[in-house]
Amino acid sequence: MRKLSASDFSVMPWKNGGGTTTQLAVHPHGAGIDGFGWRVSMASVASDGPFSAFPGVDRSLAIVDGAGLRIAGPAMPEQVLLPSSPVFRFQGEAEIHASLAGGPVTDFNVMTRRAQWRHALERIRLQGDLTLGGADGALAFCLHGSITCGTMTVQAGEALQVDVVDTLRFSTRTTATFFLARFFEGQAHV
Repeated sequence: MRKLSASDFSVMPWKNGGGTTTQLAVHPHGAGIDGFGWRVSMASVASDGPFSAFPGVDRSLAIVDGAGLRIAGPAMPEQVLLPSSPVFRFQGEAEIHASLAGGPVTDFNVMTRRAQWRHALERIRLQGDLTLGGADGALAFCLHGSITCGTMTVQAGEALQVDVVDTLRFSTRTTATFFLARFFEGQAHV
């Protein structure tokens, strides 16, 4: 298990050149945009435009803050993603256009290469303790408060990256909100 903070994150351009994203973690470590098995990032979206195409990649996206992101595409009805919305899951090859619903937003994005990995992303509001099933890898990113997993505690804006684990146990002394991405080796079923 390792703690990740701002000095561990890297800012890089979007694949389509329309903005920048802050990469929180990537597997294998140091992999580029075309070589990752899984990737976790956050992006500040300040203008309308298409999502980057990632053929063969499954994606999950959640809004962290802002007035919302309106998304639409040829194969889906228009919808507005808000900070209170469930996680939006989609295939990376889907044609999706995004427009701001009232100003810039920050999103949280998880990607897995479909032929190698599967993932589950959830936003968790925690008071007390939580035990979850394990995974072949996981990343917990704290949004508000602080969370403890094992002997490590992270504050808002920090993350915990965990390798293969049978059980994940989180706790907080107050109230905390965090994203938890769990990764599972093996091909995703489409």
